[in-house]
Amino acid sequence: MPLIQISQTPGLTADQKRAAIAAVTKAYADATGKNPDAVWVTITDIPREQWGVGGKPLG
Repeated sequence: MPLIQISQTPGLTADQKRAAIAAVTKAYADATGKNPDAVWVTITDIPREQWGVGGKPLG
């Protein structure tokens, strides 16, 4: 079964996360022909101070 992992900075509401999970699942199922019931999606909130871009921390 496919597993899609999303890592992001905190800030989305529970409703926004539900919408993102539904949209990602649908997009993957549409693109691959997989059964959407078999697609797993995780969202992990990672604090900004634990991200770095271009050699610099975000937080």
